[in-house]
Parts: sequence; structure tokens; C-alpha cells
Amino acid sequence: MAAPALYPLPRPFQREQAQLQRRGIGSWAELAALSDGELRQLASAGGALERQLRKLRGQAQLITDLELEPHEAALLLYAGIASSQGLAAASPQQLLTQLGRLERSLLGMAPPRVDAATVRRWIQRAQARSGRSAN
Repeated sequence: MAAPALYPLPRPFQREQAQLQRRGIGSWAELAALSDGELRQLASAGGALERQLRKLRGQAQLITDLELEPHEAALLLYAGIASSQGLAAASPQQLLTQLGRLERSLLGMAPPRVDAATVRRWIQRAQARSGRSAN
């Protein structure tokens, strides 16, 4: 699978995008590899918020670790799943319920974008990557 493009980032992350671009970070993999210290340094260099950079790095780690699309990783983050280990430990039904609520709050009554088979596939991929056995 080809890596999705890092840019453009959503509107709430425009300051962070500018800072990342100034630093020469052009891929999700480069963003995923940043340390806490590097995030602090980026934030203190002007404009970017460390909290926002941490969210973006978490999204980048899910994208690179599990080969997710950016919108899938963002949805998991907002549902409280911040790492592949967290996803590996998740209950498929509970996560599907959480994601359904989140999607309804964001998209209204539009058909859900994530189904049970997708959630199970994500969890199995996370378990395989973390060496964790299936529930």
C-alpha cells in the first residue's frame, strides 16, 4: 500500500503544518518518528501547539504501524485509541459502538463509514504487530 500524503492537514492543524514543513518533515513516517523532545522544540520554535503536534504524531504512528488511512487513524484517536497496543487490546464490539457514536456526532445520520469487519481487521492487524493473541 502506498503511504498516504501528509499534506494538506485539516484546517485546525495549519500552524502545525507550517512548522512541520519549515522543519522539512514531509511524510507520516517522519512525523511518527519524532520524539517528545523534538515535538517540544517544534512547538517552541513558534506557531505550533505541542498538544496538536502530539495528536498528529499519534495519528502518524497509527498510519505507519497499521497501514491505516489518515481519516481512519484520526477517528480511532478521537475514540480514545492512541496506539497499536491500545487497539490490540480493544473489544471489537465496544470499539464499534464508540466509533458509531463518534461518527454520528460528526456526520449526523449519514451511513457509518466503519463496519464490524473493518474494526475486527484493524484489531487483528494491531494484535499481529504487537505479538498479542486474539481475544
